[in-house]
Amino acid sequence: MPVAGALGAGHIAARHVGWPRLAGLLKPLPIAVFAVMVWQGPSLEGRYSTLVVAGLLCSMVGDICLLEPDRFVAGLTSFLVAHLLYIAAFAPGAPAGRVNVAVLALFLAVAAVLIAALWRRAGALRWPVAAYIVVISTMGWQAALRARAPLTPEPSGVLALAGALLFMTSDGLLAFGRFVRSFRGGDTAVMVTYYTAQALIALSTGG
Repeated sequence: MPVAGALGAGHIAARHVGWPRLAGLLKPLPIAVFAVMVWQGPSLEGRYSTLVVAGLLCSMVGDICLLEPDRFVAGLTSFLVAHLLYIAAFAPGAPAGRVNVAVLALFLAVAAVLIAALWRRAGALRWPVAAYIVVISTMGWQAALRARAPLTPEPSGVLALAGALLFMTSDGLLAFGRFVRSFRGGDTAVMVTYYTAQALIALSTGG
């Protein structure tokens, strides 16, 4: 984990000082470290860890694609697949009930607000962006259900939920910066929340 943190900090620093080649080289490496850590380390059970590793690898592909602006759709698709893999890892969650319906309603509301805010600004990408928002909101919902399920070991449930919420935050910041308005420190905020989210999801596999 310290190695991944150092690589991530190096990527952010390289972007800050204007070294794009070094930043691009370092960007996917923390995610690769997380994938190796999960694959080789102790885990809760094979299916969960395998799906998380697959999600990390798809995220790494997305990181590489997003280094080039014209590969935005490819990067979006890679991350969408990663989120589907995380959904498969987190599901099934807690049994159906009133509380779980309320949690679903909360995530649906978040998705609706994001889609409404980006719909016109996303232009030709509005449908891919809307689909991505629905998928990542579903990931957050499933992580929330898993966190409160009685049979979910701790702290796995809390770690995965925190990671999912930070992932949503990171993607929200990225979308705002791309389609609405860039802001100072936006790139750093996106990468810090992104790396932390992936680290927490990776740590949620620990046995």
